[in-house]
Amino acid sequence: MSIAKTYIPKETEEKWYSYWLQHGFFKSVPDEREPYTIVIPPPNVTGVLHMGHMLNNTIQDVLVRRARMKGKNACWVPGTDHASIATEAKVVAMLKERGISKKDLTREEFLTYAWEWKEKYGGIILEQLKKLGASCDWDRTKFTMDENLSEAVIDTFIHLYKKGWIYRGIRMINWDPQGKTAVSDEEVIRKEVNQKLFYVKYKVSSLKSEVLNQDSTSDSELPSSDFLTIATTRPETIMADAAICINPNDERYLHLHGKKVFIPLINREIPVILDDYVTMDFGTGCLKVTPAHDLNDYELGQRHNLPVIDILNDDGTLNEKAQILVGEDRFAARKKIAVLLEEAGVLEKVEEYKSQVGFSERTNAVIEPKLSMQWFCKMAEMAKPALDYVLNGEIKLIPDKFINTYRHWMENVRDWNISRQLWWGQQIPAWYLPTGEFVIAKNAEDALKEAQAINPALTAVDLKQDEDVVDTWFSSWLWPISVFDGFKDPNNADINYYYPTNDLVTAPEILFFWVARMIMAGHEFRGELPFRNVYLTGIVRDKQGRKMSKSLGNSPDPLDLIENYGADGVRVGMLLCSPAGNDLMFDESYCKQGAGFANKIWNAFKLVKGWEVDETLPNPNAVAIEWFGNRFNQALTEIEANFAQYRLSEALMDTYKLVWDDFCAWYLEMIKPAYQHPIDKATYEATIQYFENILKVLHPFMPFLTEELWHDELFGERTETDCCIVAQLPAIGEINSRLLTEVEIVKDIITTLRNTRKTKQISDKEPLELFVRSNSGIDYSNYQAIISRLGNISKFDTVTDKVEGAINFLASTDEFYVPFEEEIDPVAECARLKKEQEYLLGFLKAVNGKLNNERFMANAKSEIIEVEQKKRADAEAKLAIIEDNLKALAC
Repeated sequence: MSIAKTYIPKETEEKWYSYWLQHGFFKSVPDEREPYTIVIPPPNVTGVLHMGHMLNNTIQDVLVRRARMKGKNACWVPGTDHASIATEAKVVAMLKERGISKKDLTREEFLTYAWEWKEKYGGIILEQLKKLGASCDWDRTKFTMDENLSEAVIDTFIHLYKKGWIYRGIRMINWDPQGKTAVSDEEVIRKEVNQKLFYVKYKVSSLKSEVLNQDSTSDSELPSSDFLTIATTRPETIMADAAICINPNDERYLHLHGKKVFIPLINREIPVILDDYVTMDFGTGCLKVTPAHDLNDYELGQRHNLPVIDILNDDGTLNEKAQILVGEDRFAARKKIAVLLEEAGVLEKVEEYKSQVGFSERTNAVIEPKLSMQWFCKMAEMAKPALDYVLNGEIKLIPDKFINTYRHWMENVRDWNISRQLWWGQQIPAWYLPTGEFVIAKNAEDALKEAQAINPALTAVDLKQDEDVVDTWFSSWLWPISVFDGFKDPNNADINYYYPTNDLVTAPEILFFWVARMIMAGHEFRGELPFRNVYLTGIVRDKQGRKMSKSLGNSPDPLDLIENYGADGVRVGMLLCSPAGNDLMFDESYCKQGAGFANKIWNAFKLVKGWEVDETLPNPNAVAIEWFGNRFNQALTEIEANFAQYRLSEALMDTYKLVWDDFCAWYLEMIKPAYQHPIDKATYEATIQYFENILKVLHPFMPFLTEELWHDELFGERTETDCCIVAQLPAIGEINSRLLTEVEIVKDIITTLRNTRKTKQISDKEPLELFVRSNSGIDYSNYQAIISRLGNISKFDTVTDKVEGAINFLASTDEFYVPFEEEIDPVAECARLKKEQEYLLGFLKAVNGKLNNERFMANAKSEIIEVEQKKRADAEAKLAIIEDNLKALAC
């Protein structure tokens, strides 16, 4: 194949992705191999690829490709979530553009438009994932409203209702006035916002009567003691007030016990009640109680038998019960009522105030607490086994810092509001009788039979199905089971083979309302966990630490990144800065680094590809070949350990260093022939084998580049299915630790020689002499060829005494001398030695800090302690030599 100057991703990505699909490398069917299963966290069918998706799916693809190369039967199930609120909003917007209003349509007509929208736009994000290289089994693609998956939702609803775990009742819920639906607590995003605190005066009823009876004073002339002042951020809700509450221990208001007050503007009389709930030092110490529009107020109202007056319509406008400003939006009403209160002389003051306000995750509308008849699912009994799975280690949360958070939520779990006031979704299987009673059934026919058991005279026209749909999460909590048809056919070959799945990769923000619920569902419906490991990614943030979002305009288009840096470059860029569970500060420079890494590999390939082989030449590189083989095995050990701990970023960095530093910067430099000279056969074949193994290790991270190089004639002939994607990962061989340690010292010698040349402005082409006074026992004759070649050394010998008139430096405990014709400046040499001494003293202090730390010594592995002890010994030996040299120079 012709070799381009640089790697061109566009020429490889579509070609190899199509090739993998054509040859069925992503497909999986049950067989005798060990399964490895991942189910994708289904993105919203409304979605397009964003940076969070990029990170999440890159991690999944790395895990899946690696499992495939380990000989496992890898199955990655893709799919999308129907996203009730978001999709319905998209469809309503589409209809509006066509001049159609949802309220003018029947349910069936609306759903026809919704399915039309889904078919047109619903597959966009999955097609985008293919650009990233996602190796999903696309034949298994699922949608949460597929027939079998929807049937599973209805079956589970009926199952839980029969157990008494699903019930219908009036509760205070989170209401989205824009989506016009209930949302769960987890779908409410709390944000700190700048608000105003309005101090409003309520006229005290009993005092008013006394004063007026005495001298007929007008309202505006009443003394200030005749008013009670409250502080509120929501003056538009005063018309729904049911009481004013004060703390019974607040001495300021003892005179108000048993009194009543008038609500400003509407003059409705309400009582003053006493409750310890009120904080005496907040605001004025008086609380307006509005049971219909605040959860805490509702609970307070329940304790004191207060009326519930709901003054808001479903769209957030004021209704007739408000008596004033009817039809006004709640926020417009807030501004107008402030003016009315001021005009009435009852607005004492207004202050700036910051507080937490809930926003709908789906529409970004400010949430309204609302008392509503809804369907709920009891969670307490299901939560206990789901908590046990995590606490006993059967399911691992990675990183484990999330265990306490998970436990707190599960131990304080609330019943789940599962009904949504929408049409897009699985309709609740409840049918209402004319009496208001209801029956739960799978379909209308079964519902009629159930109803006729109550009243034989009933017909189908007497029944009406509940208009609501179940919460989208009520379908996705079944995902690991339903994608394998485990409800309709609970003993089918797929579910028995692929379930439980292995790894789940998702974001911490859905740990509770998706991950925890899947664990509950797995236990309830199959009696076992749904997955074994949960890898929790961080949030993708920009350089300033802000979460990437469209609204901030700080998020790059992932497809643009792929266009500019190639899929492999972007994958590497994302993983370089993504430790598990920690937020990553993304910068485009990481993708540039990833693309640069791809070019480094490409250039190494071009170098090796350009060599000519002379089979008559002896092998002069035995030590270099042996060293890299051992270094490769050492790196594989580190990579495997990091993968075992799900430290993918560290595993990639280990691979990066192995390729860039060890293979390209050192090994190829050690063994490459002189310009326009041939290479010996033994070195060439060893290098080709190393390169091929490197491609295997790289493939999960960089699938396109590695597959492209894999098929080059450099690596021999390949059959049609002999592809890198299914190549067996290299096994870890023996490791000669002494050899690795000695070569690290050799590398240190060469690096120091190169730095000395720069300091002394000596050309790389000018040969130098080198002498060593060895204390380590290393036989440098084994490495003379490497040192001489890479350091351009004309003479390398051993000495027993110091070499006068030479620059000296340390490598490990050995002292090296480079003679110079010019006289060495003792002042400069003293400065250099003192600087090195200062560094080593600091280094030694840090090492001793570890070794003197009881906790470290008790918890660290023995091999880690040995490494630290060796570091200490080396540092002490070097310091002794430096001290000798400083004395000799009389520094």
